[in-house]
Amino acid sequence: MISVTPAAAKQIQDSATQGNMEGMPLRIAVTRLEDGSFHYAMGFDDASHADDKTFRSEGIDIVVAPQSLELLTGTVIDYVELDGKWEIIFINPNDPVQKA
Repeated sequence: MISVTPAAAKQIQDSATQGNMEGMPLRIAVTRLEDGSFHYAMGFDDASHADDKTFRSEGIDIVVAPQSLELLTGTVIDYVELDGKWEIIFINPNDPVQKA
């Protein structure tokens, strides 16, 4: 399961509205880099694939490809202020950097 906080959901909905992408699901992906750290990507995607896994959280439809699913299970997407700047963050129990 992948979930979105209310703050992140509002930001994602605002971004969809600004980009004329309302109604499109949010695709989330993660890649494990050579050093073991994770690189996250997300964006609105109107292309679906038969093997995609879909989730719904806080009114946001989330799509994940099978190769990212195991690495993203349990992830929470949040929108927080860090050093005076608002950012989307991934709180992922599978990310080795976050476990340190």
